[in-house]
Amino acid sequence: MIEIEKTTALTSVQDLGRSGCLNYGVGRAGAMDPLALQLGNLLLGNESGAAAIEIPLFPFQVRFLKDCAFAVTGNDGESLLDGKLLPPWWVAQAVAGQRLTVKASRHSARAYLHLPGGIDVPEVLGSRSTQLRGAFGGFKGRGLQKGDQLSAVEPQRKLKTDLGIASPWLRFANLGAEVQTIRVLPAGENLAYTEASRQRFWQQDWKITPQSNRYGYRLEGKALVALETMEMRSHGIVPGVIQVPHNGQPIIQMSDAQPSGGYPKFATVIEADLWLLGQIPPGRSIRFVECNFAQAREAWQEQLQYLQQVEKQIKNLGHA
Repeated sequence: MIEIEKTTALTSVQDLGRSGCLNYGVGRAGAMDPLALQLGNLLLGNESGAAAIEIPLFPFQVRFLKDCAFAVTGNDGESLLDGKLLPPWWVAQAVAGQRLTVKASRHSARAYLHLPGGIDVPEVLGSRSTQLRGAFGGFKGRGLQKGDQLSAVEPQRKLKTDLGIASPWLRFANLGAEVQTIRVLPAGENLAYTEASRQRFWQQDWKITPQSNRYGYRLEGKALVALETMEMRSHGIVPGVIQVPHNGQPIIQMSDAQPSGGYPKFATVIEADLWLLGQIPPGRSIRFVECNFAQAREAWQEQLQYLQQVEKQIKNLGHA
């Protein structure tokens, strides 16, 4: 269906990740921007968690081997079909031989390429996501390479094309902000740090360092100081947990986070903001905003309602 012509080893097949496998020592994996993944699937009438190609570095280029509808979501960078500019967050029709090129965005770190029914790779432990550390899932357990050929699950399905949606950034975030705000909940060892450190965590900007990746975002700022040295046994962790190693520089666990770790847990990014965090590129800065459990649940419900509204609008167009 498509052949990869330009990419990097960090491009991979991802869906919403694996659930129920942490007790086996298997992390969740899945899209760094689960909101973009779900919206692209809605645009194509796919199941919300269907697998797509996650593109973290640009330019990315594929050639269509057969006629195929597709959608590109996740960023506001240029997407060109044989040189013709496509709107962002858009469904288009390609014919055999055409080339799609996706270029970098000024604001967001990743794009997603969606095909009808999703990307057709085997399910492993209930998910098509690539687990790069374990070298399984996705396409042959690895990042995509030039020359790889991938198919859609439903290549013959007829779709309405030339339609799209407004970017969710307009609803949930400030696209042009130099410093994005991320909502978090205080976690288990929060009170084990000095009062000055706890205040500084909220007040200062934290830079996402170049050492950041799908496993974790390493932050740089004035160090957090514990009341006393903590030696902890390893405990379960999930994406979003903010741990603090001995140097006082926080690490946010991301989609490929290992299932356990021993660093103290200072805070946790709320589920509704993980998509935004996953779109902030290294070199940019974030600021944390404290919220409570009720506010976190309300934000999650608002996001679910938004997805339902988009699905209804697309169905009203007779698309799915």
